[in-house]
Amino acid sequence: MTFTKTTETDSRYDNLEHMSTSELLININTEDKTVPLAVEKALPQIEKLIEAIVLKMKKGGRLFYMGAGTSGRLGVVDASECPPTFGVSKDLVVGIIAGGDKAIRDAVEFAEDSINQGWNDLKAHNVTSDDVVIGIAASGTTPYVIAALEACNANAITTGCITCNAGSPLAQTALYPIEVVVGPEFVTGSSRMKAGTAQKLVLNMISTASMIKMGHVKGNKMVDMQLSNDKLVDRGTKMIANHLKIEYNEANKLLIAHGSVRKAIDNYAHK
Repeated sequence: MTFTKTTETDSRYDNLEHMSTSELLININTEDKTVPLAVEKALPQIEKLIEAIVLKMKKGGRLFYMGAGTSGRLGVVDASECPPTFGVSKDLVVGIIAGGDKAIRDAVEFAEDSINQGWNDLKAHNVTSDDVVIGIAASGTTPYVIAALEACNANAITTGCITCNAGSPLAQTALYPIEVVVGPEFVTGSSRMKAGTAQKLVLNMISTASMIKMGHVKGNKMVDMQLSNDKLVDRGTKMIANHLKIEYNEANKLLIAHGSVRKAIDNYAHK
């Protein structure tokens, strides 16, 4: 397959500096509207990867996201939101970014070019064949990510990827590739835009669908969410009240007593 890095090709727009604010927003929005359609085309690939993840998690495995720059940050964000949303351990979904935690805020020069550090970063987490590692790279050419997935393949560790170019080296390396081809960016090469949006949408699907399949959602409610602020305590109380058909105050007492929506509902049902 011929590999063309469409995320780097010239923008469909020119003379951006001469556009009015309204024109800029309309044109950016026009491009953004194409992203969900590109994701839709990749749904069969996404489904296969999620099924592989759930299979491993049911056996005690973990999920790792790996990326550099914007891609790495998106993986870290998605991983960090799983514990409060679904009540899982922070070690179940792990985000790793080239250059370490410092790179979440600041660019770390040439971190993405290392062909050894990715595997070293995974080994620091004692990665095993029970786990799944997903490489995230809009271009599909990031050495840090590709080399890490190659090492995973050599060690019988299930690999997936999210990229925005068809036929990239990364997609050819991953056992379960996801290719969301969004085309040229509004600002040429600025893959934090459409490509970043596409990656975020896919990450939402992967983590949310996996957690639902693992039993962390009941009906349509986050029954295992962490009660880390007043808003979430209020939400949890309302979940219990609505589910059990009881008054708010009684539901709140149950929630405080049991510490989670699931436990409150389960214990009430078995009284």
